Order: sequence, then C-alpha cells, then structure tokens
Amino acid sequence: MSDTSTPATTEWAATLLRLALGGLFIAHGSLKFFVFTPAGTWAYFEKLGMPGLMGYATIAAELAIGAALVLGIATRWAALAGIPLLLGAIVMVHGPNGFWAGKNGWEYVGLWIAAQAALSLLGDGKLALGKLFPPGHHSGPANAAHA
Repeated sequence: MSDTSTPATTEWAATLLRLALGGLFIAHGSLKFFVFTPAGTWAYFEKLGMPGLMGYATIAAELAIGAALVLGIATRWAALAGIPLLLGAIVMVHGPNGFWAGKNGWEYVGLWIAAQAALSLLGDGKLALGKLFPPGHHSGPANAAHA
C-alpha cells in the first residue's frame, strides 16, 4: 500500500485533531462550571489535597485552551499548555486507579496527552484564525527558534 498522505490531507488531519481536542477541553471546563459548579469544583480540589483555587484555575485554563484550539489561535502553544493539566489529572485522580479507563484509570488521559503532543507538532491545520496573522506575529515550539 502506498502512502497517500499529502500536505493537504495532513492539514485537514491537524484540523480534525485540533477541533476534537479543543471540544474536549471546552466540554471538561463546562462540566466543571455548569454541572459540578465552581464551588463544587473548589471543594473537590480541596478533597484531593490541593488548594480550592486550583479548581477555578483549572476551569479557566480548560475553557481558554479549548477556545484557542477550536479557533486555531496559538495552536502549538495551546496544545502544549494542556499537557500539564492532563498530567495533573493522572497524578491526582486517575493514576491510583491503574491503567484502564473502565476503572477510571489513566488510559484515556494518556491518549489525550499523546494527541496534544501530536497537535503541537502538526500546528494549526485549516480554518485557523492564527493563519490570519503574518508568520512573524505568531509562533510555536516548532518555529520559536526562527522568530
């Protein structure tokens, strides 16, 4: 079987990944805000032994990262910024439950981290607002040395 990937298909793959990951961050931030409520999220973080304020910061970060990814603004940086949040979820919540997602383990979050890393390497993809700016006005890890 021959390789059928082209720059165009890679761009669309990055777009699909960017929109899916952004949607996941928005969904998780919205869940904490609208369902668990900020007060409930504060209490849960305290139950985990963390400052309750970290719950508020997590809601804000998830919503901001999600919006940046969906809109395609600073995609590479937004993708990287999500990784520490996800690592925190593994350490504080999912890791003690083992690997398997069915037992609330870290399997799903680990895959999410890998996808975030892949997106940071791929970049914006198509339909990204970040592409409206000249190359010198936005940067990411892959082109930071050239800025």
